[in-house]
Amino acid sequence: MTSVLYDAPGPRARRRNVLLSVLFAVLLAALLWWVWRALDDKGQLKWALWQPFTTADAWNTYLLPGLWGTLKAAALSMVIALPLGAVLGIARLSDHRWVRVPVGAVVEFFRSIPVLLLMLFANELYAQSSNIASEDRPLYAVVTGLVLYNASVLAEVVRAGVLALPKGQTEAAYAIGLRKGQTMTSILLPQSVTVMLPAIVSQLVVIVKDTALGGVMISYAELLSARSTLAANYANVIQSFVVVAVIFIILNFTLTTFASWLEGRLRRGKKTTGAVLSPNDATIAGTAATGAGGGVA
Repeated sequence: MTSVLYDAPGPRARRRNVLLSVLFAVLLAALLWWVWRALDDKGQLKWALWQPFTTADAWNTYLLPGLWGTLKAAALSMVIALPLGAVLGIARLSDHRWVRVPVGAVVEFFRSIPVLLLMLFANELYAQSSNIASEDRPLYAVVTGLVLYNASVLAEVVRAGVLALPKGQTEAAYAIGLRKGQTMTSILLPQSVTVMLPAIVSQLVVIVKDTALGGVMISYAELLSARSTLAANYANVIQSFVVVAVIFIILNFTLTTFASWLEGRLRRGKKTTGAVLSPNDATIAGTAATGAGGGVA
Protein backbone atom coordinates (compact mmCIF):
# COMPACT_ATOMS: atom_id res chain seq x y z
CA MET A 1 0.00 0.00 0.00
CA THR A 2 1.29 3.44 -0.96
CA SER A 3 0.04 6.81 0.25
CA VAL A 4 1.24 10.38 0.09
CA LEU A 5 3.09 10.03 3.40
CA TYR A 6 4.14 6.37 3.34
CA ASP A 7 5.54 3.91 0.79
CA ALA A 8 5.07 0.24 1.54
CA PRO A 9 8.49 -1.46 1.81
CA GLY A 10 9.54 -3.79 -0.96
CA PRO A 11 11.11 -7.25 -0.54
CA ARG A 12 14.63 -5.88 0.10
CA ALA A 13 13.36 -3.32 2.61
CA ARG A 14 11.34 -5.97 4.45
CA ARG A 15 14.37 -8.26 4.69
CA ARG A 16 16.47 -5.36 5.96
CA ASN A 17 13.84 -4.47 8.58
CA VAL A 18 13.67 -8.08 9.77
CA LEU A 19 17.47 -8.25 9.99
CA LEU A 20 17.65 -5.01 11.97
CA SER A 21 14.89 -6.19 14.31
CA VAL A 22 16.69 -9.47 14.97
CA LEU A 23 19.97 -7.65 15.52
CA PHE A 24 18.36 -5.24 17.96
CA ALA A 25 16.74 -8.13 19.88
CA VAL A 26 20.08 -9.94 20.13
CA LEU A 27 21.86 -6.81 21.38
CA LEU A 28 19.10 -6.12 23.90
CA ALA A 29 19.25 -9.70 25.18
CA ALA A 30 23.04 -9.43 25.48
CA LEU A 31 22.73 -6.18 27.42
CA LEU A 32 20.17 -7.66 29.81
CA TRP A 33 22.36 -10.73 30.31
CA TRP A 34 25.37 -8.51 31.07
CA VAL A 35 23.38 -6.49 33.59
CA TRP A 36 22.10 -9.67 35.21
CA ARG A 37 25.60 -11.14 35.50
CA ALA A 38 27.03 -7.89 36.89
CA LEU A 39 24.31 -7.69 39.56
CA ASP A 40 24.73 -11.36 40.41
CA ASP A 41 28.51 -11.01 40.76
CA LYS A 42 28.01 -8.12 43.19
CA GLY A 43 25.45 -10.06 45.21
CA GLN A 44 22.63 -7.68 44.33
CA LEU A 45 20.21 -10.47 43.41
CA LYS A 46 20.16 -12.05 46.85
CA TRP A 47 16.67 -12.56 48.23
CA ALA A 48 17.59 -10.84 51.50
CA LEU A 49 17.84 -7.51 49.64
CA TRP A 50 14.41 -7.92 48.00
CA GLN A 51 12.63 -9.48 50.95
CA PRO A 52 11.82 -6.17 52.75
CA PHE A 53 9.45 -5.23 49.92
CA THR A 54 7.29 -8.23 50.78
CA THR A 55 6.68 -6.94 54.30
CA ALA A 56 4.04 -4.48 55.47
CA ASP A 57 6.61 -2.45 57.40
CA ALA A 58 8.47 -1.24 54.30
CA TRP A 59 5.25 -0.24 52.56
CA ASN A 60 3.39 1.29 55.47
CA THR A 61 6.40 3.14 56.88
CA TYR A 62 8.11 4.35 53.69
CA LEU A 63 6.61 3.62 50.28
CA LEU A 64 2.89 4.27 50.80
CA PRO A 65 3.38 7.61 52.63
CA GLY A 66 5.81 8.64 49.89
CA LEU A 67 3.33 7.57 47.20
CA TRP A 68 0.63 9.60 48.91
CA GLY A 69 2.89 12.66 48.87
CA THR A 70 3.55 12.19 45.15
CA LEU A 71 -0.13 11.76 44.31
CA LYS A 72 -1.17 14.71 46.49
CA ALA A 73 1.29 17.15 44.92
CA ALA A 74 0.56 15.89 41.39
CA ALA A 75 -3.22 16.03 41.84
CA LEU A 76 -3.17 19.55 43.27
CA SER A 77 -0.89 20.71 40.46
CA MET A 78 -3.10 19.15 37.78
CA VAL A 79 -6.31 20.61 39.22
CA ILE A 80 -4.81 24.12 39.24
CA ALA A 81 -2.63 23.97 36.11
CA LEU A 82 -5.27 22.62 33.70
CA PRO A 83 -7.84 25.44 34.02
CA LEU A 84 -5.13 28.06 34.43
CA GLY A 85 -3.41 26.83 31.26
CA ALA A 86 -6.72 26.89 29.38
CA VAL A 87 -7.37 30.49 30.46
CA LEU A 88 -3.85 31.59 29.49
CA GLY A 89 -4.07 29.79 26.15
CA ILE A 90 -7.40 31.44 25.30
CA ALA A 91 -6.04 34.82 26.41
CA ARG A 92 -3.12 34.41 23.99
CA LEU A 93 -5.69 34.17 21.19
CA SER A 94 -7.40 37.41 22.19
CA ASP A 95 -7.95 40.11 19.58
CA HIS A 96 -7.00 42.72 22.17
CA ARG A 97 -3.29 43.47 22.17
CA TRP A 98 -3.34 44.65 25.78
CA VAL A 99 -4.47 41.13 26.78
CA ARG A 100 -2.51 39.03 24.29
CA VAL A 101 0.94 40.60 24.76
CA PRO A 102 1.21 40.54 28.59
CA VAL A 103 -0.17 37.00 28.77
CA GLY A 104 2.28 35.91 26.09
CA ALA A 105 5.15 37.41 28.07
CA VAL A 106 4.05 35.60 31.24
CA VAL A 107 3.73 32.27 29.42
CA GLU A 108 7.12 32.56 27.73
CA PHE A 109 8.78 33.64 30.98
CA PHE A 110 7.61 30.73 33.12
CA ARG A 111 7.99 28.25 30.28
CA SER A 112 11.66 29.18 29.94
CA ILE A 113 12.60 28.72 33.61
CA PRO A 114 13.50 25.22 34.89
CA VAL A 115 10.76 23.87 37.15
CA LEU A 116 13.34 23.09 39.84
CA LEU A 117 14.36 26.75 40.00
CA LEU A 118 10.70 27.72 40.37
CA MET A 119 10.34 25.31 43.29
CA LEU A 120 13.44 26.64 45.02
CA PHE A 121 12.36 30.25 44.53
CA ALA A 122 8.83 29.52 45.79
CA ASN A 123 10.17 27.71 48.84
CA GLU A 124 12.42 30.64 49.74
CA LEU A 125 9.63 33.14 49.05
CA TYR A 126 7.23 31.34 51.37
CA ALA A 127 9.92 31.07 54.04
CA GLN A 128 10.67 34.81 53.95
CA SER A 129 7.26 36.35 53.39
CA SER A 130 4.51 34.02 54.61
CA ASN A 131 3.23 32.34 57.75
CA ILE A 132 3.06 28.88 56.20
CA ALA A 133 4.25 26.22 58.63
CA SER A 134 7.68 24.79 57.88
CA GLU A 135 6.30 21.26 57.52
CA ASP A 136 3.76 22.44 54.90
CA ARG A 137 6.11 24.74 53.01
CA PRO A 138 7.68 22.06 50.74
CA LEU A 139 4.24 21.02 49.46
CA TYR A 140 3.31 24.62 48.66
CA ALA A 141 6.64 25.16 46.91
CA VAL A 142 6.38 21.98 44.82
CA VAL A 143 2.81 22.73 43.74
CA THR A 144 3.66 26.37 42.95
CA GLY A 145 6.61 25.42 40.77
CA LEU A 146 4.68 22.70 38.94
CA VAL A 147 1.65 24.94 38.37
CA LEU A 148 3.62 27.90 37.02
CA TYR A 149 5.66 25.81 34.61
CA ASN A 150 3.02 23.36 33.43
CA ALA A 151 0.25 25.93 33.12
CA SER A 152 2.51 27.85 30.73
CA VAL A 153 3.17 24.73 28.68
CA LEU A 154 -0.51 23.78 28.65
CA ALA A 155 -1.37 27.31 27.50
CA GLU A 156 0.68 26.69 24.37
CA VAL A 157 -1.00 23.31 23.93
CA VAL A 158 -4.44 24.94 24.07
CA ARG A 159 -3.43 27.70 21.69
CA ALA A 160 -1.96 25.23 19.20
CA GLY A 161 -5.01 22.97 19.46
CA VAL A 162 -7.41 25.79 18.66
CA LEU A 163 -5.27 27.10 15.80
CA ALA A 164 -5.07 23.58 14.34
CA LEU A 165 -8.80 23.65 13.56
CA PRO A 166 -9.88 24.69 10.05
CA LYS A 167 -10.62 28.42 9.74
CA GLY A 168 -13.97 27.52 8.26
CA GLN A 169 -15.20 26.59 11.74
CA THR A 170 -14.68 30.14 12.99
CA GLU A 171 -16.04 31.73 9.82
CA ALA A 172 -19.18 29.59 9.97
CA ALA A 173 -19.73 30.55 13.61
CA TYR A 174 -19.40 34.24 12.79
CA ALA A 175 -21.75 33.76 9.84
CA ILE A 176 -24.57 32.58 12.09
CA GLY A 177 -24.06 35.52 14.44
CA LEU A 178 -21.96 34.03 17.26
CA ARG A 179 -19.57 36.31 19.11
CA LYS A 180 -15.93 35.30 19.59
CA GLY A 181 -16.47 34.15 23.17
CA GLN A 182 -19.40 31.99 22.11
CA THR A 183 -17.42 30.61 19.19
CA MET A 184 -14.53 29.69 21.46
CA THR A 185 -16.60 27.98 24.17
CA SER A 186 -19.25 26.35 21.99
CA ILE A 187 -17.36 25.37 18.84
CA LEU A 188 -13.58 25.64 18.94
CA LEU A 189 -12.68 24.31 22.39
CA PRO A 190 -14.99 21.24 22.27
CA GLN A 191 -13.57 20.24 18.88
CA SER A 192 -9.95 20.83 19.84
CA VAL A 193 -10.10 18.69 22.98
CA THR A 194 -9.37 15.47 21.10
CA VAL A 195 -6.53 17.20 19.26
CA MET A 196 -4.98 18.46 22.48
CA LEU A 197 -5.55 15.38 24.63
CA PRO A 198 -2.33 13.45 23.79
CA ALA A 199 -0.16 16.51 24.51
CA ILE A 200 -2.11 17.26 27.69
CA VAL A 201 -1.65 13.70 28.94
CA SER A 202 2.09 13.88 28.22
CA GLN A 203 2.29 17.01 30.34
CA LEU A 204 0.34 15.38 33.16
CA VAL A 205 2.86 12.53 33.14
CA VAL A 206 5.61 15.14 33.42
CA ILE A 207 3.85 16.58 36.48
CA VAL A 208 3.82 13.20 38.20
CA LYS A 209 7.52 12.65 37.53
CA ASP A 210 8.60 16.19 38.43
CA THR A 211 7.25 15.86 41.96
CA ALA A 212 10.49 13.94 42.63
CA LEU A 213 12.45 17.19 42.21
CA GLY A 214 10.84 18.54 45.38
CA GLY A 215 11.97 15.52 47.35
CA VAL A 216 15.56 15.87 46.17
CA MET A 217 16.03 19.61 46.68
CA ILE A 218 13.55 20.91 49.28
CA SER A 219 12.90 17.79 51.39
CA TYR A 220 9.34 17.21 50.27
CA ALA A 221 8.12 13.80 51.49
CA GLU A 222 7.38 12.10 48.17
CA LEU A 223 8.10 8.66 46.77
CA LEU A 224 11.74 9.17 45.77
CA SER A 225 12.72 10.74 49.09
CA ALA A 226 10.93 7.91 50.93
CA ARG A 227 13.01 5.48 48.84
CA SER A 228 16.25 7.01 50.07
CA THR A 229 15.18 6.58 53.71
CA LEU A 230 14.13 3.01 53.06
CA ALA A 231 17.41 2.20 51.28
CA ALA A 232 19.39 3.65 54.18
CA ASN A 233 17.60 1.38 56.64
CA TYR A 234 17.66 -1.82 54.58
CA ALA A 235 20.89 -1.27 52.58
CA ASN A 236 19.20 -2.09 49.27
CA VAL A 237 19.79 0.93 47.05
CA ILE A 238 19.44 -0.73 43.65
CA GLN A 239 16.43 -2.78 44.73
CA SER A 240 14.62 0.30 46.05
CA PHE A 241 15.29 2.17 42.82
CA VAL A 242 13.82 -0.73 40.84
CA VAL A 243 10.67 -0.88 42.98
CA VAL A 244 10.10 2.88 42.84
CA ALA A 245 10.66 2.87 39.06
CA VAL A 246 8.02 0.16 38.70
CA ILE A 247 5.58 2.21 40.81
CA PHE A 248 6.13 5.27 38.60
CA ILE A 249 5.65 3.15 35.47
CA ILE A 250 2.35 1.80 36.82
CA LEU A 251 1.14 5.31 37.73
CA ASN A 252 1.95 6.82 34.36
CA PHE A 253 0.71 3.80 32.43
CA THR A 254 -2.61 4.02 34.27
CA LEU A 255 -2.85 7.73 33.45
CA THR A 256 -2.09 7.24 29.75
CA THR A 257 -4.45 4.26 29.50
CA PHE A 258 -7.30 6.28 30.98
CA ALA A 259 -6.52 9.15 28.61
CA SER A 260 -6.53 6.78 25.60
CA TRP A 261 -9.91 5.42 26.69
CA LEU A 262 -11.26 8.95 27.14
CA GLU A 263 -9.94 10.06 23.76
CA GLY A 264 -11.57 7.09 22.04
CA ARG A 265 -14.85 7.79 23.80
CA LEU A 266 -14.78 11.43 22.75
CA ARG A 267 -14.05 10.49 19.14
CA ARG A 268 -16.85 7.92 19.09
CA GLY A 269 -19.24 10.44 20.59
CA LYS A 270 -18.69 12.77 17.63
CA LYS A 271 -19.75 10.15 15.08
CA THR A 272 -23.32 10.32 13.82
CA THR A 273 -25.74 7.55 14.72
CA GLY A 274 -28.67 8.81 12.68
CA ALA A 275 -30.65 6.46 10.43
CA VAL A 276 -30.15 6.64 6.67
CA LEU A 277 -33.25 7.94 4.89
CA SER A 278 -34.52 6.48 1.67
CA PRO A 279 -35.23 8.84 -1.27
CA ASN A 280 -38.96 8.56 -0.60
CA ASP A 281 -38.51 9.44 3.09
CA ALA A 282 -36.35 12.42 2.17
CA THR A 283 -39.02 13.69 -0.26
CA ILE A 284 -41.74 13.39 2.36
CA ALA A 285 -39.57 15.13 4.97
CA GLY A 286 -38.77 17.97 2.57
CA THR A 287 -42.43 18.39 1.65
CA ALA A 288 -43.47 18.51 5.30
CA ALA A 289 -40.78 21.06 6.10
CA THR A 290 -41.67 23.43 3.25
CA GLY A 291 -45.45 22.95 3.29
CA ALA A 292 -45.49 22.16 -0.43
CA GLY A 293 -47.51 19.47 -2.17
CA GLY A 294 -50.88 19.80 -0.49
CA GLY A 295 -53.62 17.18 -0.68
CA VAL A 296 -56.00 16.66 -3.65
CA ALA A 297 -58.86 19.18 -3.80
